[in-house]
Amino acid sequence: MDLKAKYNQLDTYNKQAELGGGEERIEKQHAAGKKTARERILEFLDPGTFNEIDKLMTHRNYDFGMEAQKVLGDGLVSGYGKVNGRLVYVFAQDFTVFGGSLSRANADKIVKIQELALKMGAPVVGLNDSGGARIQEGVESLAGYADIFYNNVISSGVIPQISAILGPCAGGAVYSPALTDFIFMVNEKSHMFVTGPEVIKTVTHEDVSKEELGGAHTHSTKSGVAHFSGSDEEQTIMMVRELLSFLPSNNLEDPPVIPSMDPVDRIDEHLQEIVPVDPNKPYDMHEIIQTVIDNKHFLEVQPQYAQNIIVGFARFGGRPVGIVANQPGHLAGVLDINSSVKAARFVRFCDAFNLPLVTFVDVPGFLPGTNQEFGGIIKHGAKLLYAFAEATVPKITIITRKAYGGAYDVMSSKHIGADVNLAYPTAEIAVMGPEGAINIIHRNGLSAEEKTKAVEEYREKFANPYKAASLGYIDEIIHPKNTRKKIVDALEMTHNKRKSNPPKKHGNIPL
Repeated sequence: MDLKAKYNQLDTYNKQAELGGGEERIEKQHAAGKKTARERILEFLDPGTFNEIDKLMTHRNYDFGMEAQKVLGDGLVSGYGKVNGRLVYVFAQDFTVFGGSLSRANADKIVKIQELALKMGAPVVGLNDSGGARIQEGVESLAGYADIFYNNVISSGVIPQISAILGPCAGGAVYSPALTDFIFMVNEKSHMFVTGPEVIKTVTHEDVSKEELGGAHTHSTKSGVAHFSGSDEEQTIMMVRELLSFLPSNNLEDPPVIPSMDPVDRIDEHLQEIVPVDPNKPYDMHEIIQTVIDNKHFLEVQPQYAQNIIVGFARFGGRPVGIVANQPGHLAGVLDINSSVKAARFVRFCDAFNLPLVTFVDVPGFLPGTNQEFGGIIKHGAKLLYAFAEATVPKITIITRKAYGGAYDVMSSKHIGADVNLAYPTAEIAVMGPEGAINIIHRNGLSAEEKTKAVEEYREKFANPYKAASLGYIDEIIHPKNTRKKIVDALEMTHNKRKSNPPKKHGNIPL
């Protein structure tokens, strides 16, 4: 064979690998409104930066006639490239080859990418579109999944791990995404479930559609499994790029700073009007967040789930932060099971990746009721308390209105390690609201007139930030219009914070 023939042979193999399951299956994928694995990767990465690894790998299975069905690449495209100029590792399941099912060879390709990412300290992004384990390979496929899961766990908190679900994801396949930091789904195109509709019908006789059981809407609103959902693949993939722009490449780096033209000392008179005088009147905490952050650019995480708490990424003076905020516009901003778990997970992510935490507080307490108590609100509320107390990143807290009872403690109070605690003059820091307090203090009964007077007296004495400020629990009471400058100053002041918790294998978070 001459030189030219050798080079031609390589070109032929490359073309074969790039065709995946062949033209017909690619057309079928396109007809379903889905891109191929390779198209997705090229769309996700900066142009011209993709380097493919294991392009010519094939499966090693000789059962069920599989030896006659070998496809170069074996249904997985993997490699590395850049997103906004920064190194990222990526793998994409190819639904045109055996329905994207996971073979031992497939798993080896993913494991190789995971190990490289861990060694080089760069994020891993998985683009999932798979029918699950390759049944013809039996336990080898299952072993492959477990190897991937193990690497997910070892990499957790060291490098960011992101999963985009762009098609089906069922059975054991769902656990790798569940172990990663963020899950993206596409409306009406992606599905996740441990057992599918057919199995459920057989076992429990429940009739449920794929979409209802495990669609993006279900996981974004009911289960909280998905963190982001996009209207189509393109939008979803762009959202992954946007998320990466806030994150460091690994746990030893600081998040990327982006120069901002938004003045850090900007004063907003509008903020003076947002919190109503009436403590029972709702308002939208998003208004405060949008006003104080850089360029109104807020990437909200799980926006449709547990809406009584808001979490997401923003920047102050070009530096990324994680924001946690009670939402008085939904369920009065109370803490309940779902909101506590949502915020706790977010706080721990930010702490792992050196993102300072800015917390806006307006919380009347924990949600009462048998549902909450039987569901374990004690245990779940403790997760948020644990997360904030454990976090060693800079912690800035602003109390805009209510901070009552145990919920005051939990929401990044001075007592659990916040570095700078600010309050608006509208803040009310107390064990409970004036009405509830008077009912308990004077439980023997007061006339209506006496009660009104007692409530007013309590409100004047305790339903304000001055008692807490006199004890040093609040560092400064500020005019709302100065919020942005105060936060930026506090973040600059805490930038070189050094704090480490006692050496231990790991704590025992109340799961």
